Amino acid sequence: MAKNTVLTLKKKVDEGGKVTMVTSYDYTMAALVEEAGIDMILVGDSLGMTMMGYDSTLPVTMDDMVHHTRCVTRACNDTFVVGDMPFGSYQTDIPTAVANAARLMKEGRCQAVKLEGGVTVCEQIRAMTQAGIPVVGHIGLTPQSVNAFGGFKVQGKSVEAAKQLVEDALAIEAAGAFSIVLECVPADLATYVTEQLSSAFTIGIGAGSGTDGQVLVAQDLLGMTTGGFKPKMVRQFGQIGEAMKQAYRTYDEAVQSGDFPAAAESYKIDPAVMEELRAAK
Repeated sequence: MAKNTVLTLKKKVDEGGKVTMVTSYDYTMAALVEEAGIDMILVGDSLGMTMMGYDSTLPVTMDDMVHHTRCVTRACNDTFVVGDMPFGSYQTDIPTAVANAARLMKEGRCQAVKLEGGVTVCEQIRAMTQAGIPVVGHIGLTPQSVNAFGGFKVQGKSVEAAKQLVEDALAIEAAGAFSIVLECVPADLATYVTEQLSSAFTIGIGAGSGTDGQVLVAQDLLGMTTGGFKPKMVRQFGQIGEAMKQAYRTYDEAVQSGDFPAAAESYKIDPAVMEELRAAK
């Protein structure tokens, strides 16, 4: 697998290929994603829910994002890693936004950052790209705005909302973003947005097959979510969660029965040492 860069990813799309991205948060999972040949990893602030147990992404901090991004980048030589900018790290003012993005790049060692929002964050995107920081935009359902949206809902379903989504995409592209995530957007609208862009490629999640690429959270696509939760936009490409639970049950049974550890899984000692030890007692 050759090293992925902004240029190689754009070249793949220009030549008719599709970009694949997986959201991952730790070294072990990222190493497997890289070995599988996936183009990109997003270290998403969704780690707040998936890895930390929060009910939203809002409590995630810059320290959290730097830590998990660095865990992922340690595992990746060729996969293009994008670090997510958490809530509050870029909305207040442009100097703070650029400083936080630079920190995530420098300490997390990712190749790009992602931030949510359309026209309202274009100045931040422009300042970041001028500072040499590659940016991925994110519009549609933006989880950091869940309270404003009134929940996790499909976006862009009215004429006004669809026009705003197109305006946001074009503005983000003009500001310098090289890619845009479209989340929970009707398929036809996502295809239309993709067709309107000239330099930025789109990555969809719950946005149909007409985007330039797709992203899913590793735990979702592997069937590792608990409680049977599976959003409409998710396809489970494996049932790793069930396999893991069965392995844990089998391990417990083996320990209880004394079957584990067996002699082959244990270390030996010279019998004479044990005899001397017992005699000394």
